[in-house]
Amino acid sequence: MIKITLITVTYNAGSVIQRTLDSVLSQTYAEVEHIVVDGKSKDDTVSRALKYKEVSAGEAPGHEIIIRSEPDHGLYDAMNKGLGMATGDYVCFLNAGDFLPADDTLELVARSAAASTGQGEAGELPAVVYGDTDWVDNEGRYLRGRRLGAPERLTWRSFRCGMLVCHQAFYARTDIAKATPFDTRYRLSADVDWCIRVMKEAELKGLPLVNVHAVVVNYQREGASTASHRASLMERFSVMRRHYGLLTTVIMHCWFVVRAVIKK
Repeated sequence: MIKITLITVTYNAGSVIQRTLDSVLSQTYAEVEHIVVDGKSKDDTVSRALKYKEVSAGEAPGHEIIIRSEPDHGLYDAMNKGLGMATGDYVCFLNAGDFLPADDTLELVARSAAASTGQGEAGELPAVVYGDTDWVDNEGRYLRGRRLGAPERLTWRSFRCGMLVCHQAFYARTDIAKATPFDTRYRLSADVDWCIRVMKEAELKGLPLVNVHAVVVNYQREGASTASHRASLMERFSVMRRHYGLLTTVIMHCWFVVRAVIKK
């Protein structure tokens, strides 16, 4: 049976983490590992996580909950810590405030992976299982579907057009994810770089990327990258230049500007 690891990185997230924990607790899929990597929060984040672990032992005995709270060197350092602890077949990062949209979301992800096993050149589990995203506000209320939808056929070249799949909707095979940890030189866009590198490795191994054809995460719109939007865009330009070259990146960013104007 396919095991799924969810990693939630937190710091003083007591006001939003409960809906994240509750959504994992309610999953009907049994083979779940949930790793909470906390940066030594000063609020009630850890106490909420510990209570969740206690409740989960009775209500979802197949779920394994791991909580680690200690200082870190930033978001992506904490995400790498979580990667190091992951033991599932697939790993996905579910931010504090984000939540799984339905009780059978992980069942759907696992079923999609299992149905596609053996389709690639290597005859193994798919490298990535991915889906769509809905945006929610800071209270967890639905806003709208994400403007950039998950394409039917995803490759590492797809991200030239923007981050078509957010990392919270991107379930990477854990062995590949561990071999391509987050580049902590980036402060805001290491997730974009990580997804691209995971997909590059998938292509090298001849492994498919599988679309679930469903919303697999409700994503809280306000985050570190939106709070520092200009710096995030500049860093993302650097990531795209690294993978696609300067000329392609400049051309695509000109298109992004035109697209934004047309959308208004």
